[in-house]
Amino acid sequence: MGGYIAPRHLKAIKETGNDLVAAYDKNDSVGIIDSYFPRASFFTEQELFDRHNNWFMSQGNSIDYLTVCSPNYLHDAHTRYGLRLGCDVICEKPVVLSPWNIDALEQIENETGHRAYTIFQLRLHPSVIALKKKIEEGPKDKIYDVDLTYITPRGYWYYASWKGNLQKSGGVATNIGVHFYDMLQWIFGPVQKSVVHVSSHDRVAGYLELRQARVRYFLSINGEHLPEGHTGSYRAILVDGEEFEFSQGFTDLHTRSYEEILAGRGFRIAEAKECIQTVYDIRHAEPIGLVGDYHPMAKYPLTKHPFGW
Repeated sequence: MGGYIAPRHLKAIKETGNDLVAAYDKNDSVGIIDSYFPRASFFTEQELFDRHNNWFMSQGNSIDYLTVCSPNYLHDAHTRYGLRLGCDVICEKPVVLSPWNIDALEQIENETGHRAYTIFQLRLHPSVIALKKKIEEGPKDKIYDVDLTYITPRGYWYYASWKGNLQKSGGVATNIGVHFYDMLQWIFGPVQKSVVHVSSHDRVAGYLELRQARVRYFLSINGEHLPEGHTGSYRAILVDGEEFEFSQGFTDLHTRSYEEILAGRGFRIAEAKECIQTVYDIRHAEPIGLVGDYHPMAKYPLTKHPFGW
């Protein structure tokens, strides 16, 4: 319930007029919950959380949704748990790390009659919606040139946490990039070609050909890559050399996501399969180096892993 994402879910649950009845987090330093649901039952062990939920429902109560904002590698198991408990599930992205796990989850949806949704908040951003409309109304045969740059500095703690473990997080492309890959495919169409130029513990740079776009991307958690004069996170998208401005309007997108799900218009997990396939392919690709059409920032010299790995 701590960290960056979980409080956004707490806020969304509160702002949509719903109640959190129970929470599970193996870390107990999560006082943030007091600002939203101080009476929620709280557990640091999955077994006790499960026992409580079964008891709660046996008393004639219902749990309508289970929200999953655990580490990436646990999303699959926790979504399965929620469906089999008898709930619909709202899962943070990436909903899974491997595309075939989505097929297995869909099978459990069919068996249980419950649904799993994922969070694609950028699809709800007004500027992104406007860009998608512009592309749809433009020439169908036009191919756009897109540069994506996203730099969000992380300290050494990152490498000691699950986020720094490739098998648990999926690496930089999955951990910080999956929502951008989804957004671009949602606007410009599916991936037709993927090339990785550089991939390391703190960055990934590559090239994607979409149905209507040629995309050069650079994603980094290294603060030394920030452009001069910038602090904190830096995100920029150029479309045919023009800046696509979407730096504002992020704070309420999880609440908007909940509103859409509760209204029956949420994004089902099947819609995540293309972007999960994209990050899976990037994660398993052999980098080719600075060859072909690469992002200018791919030239930054590689650095050693802070722990010497």
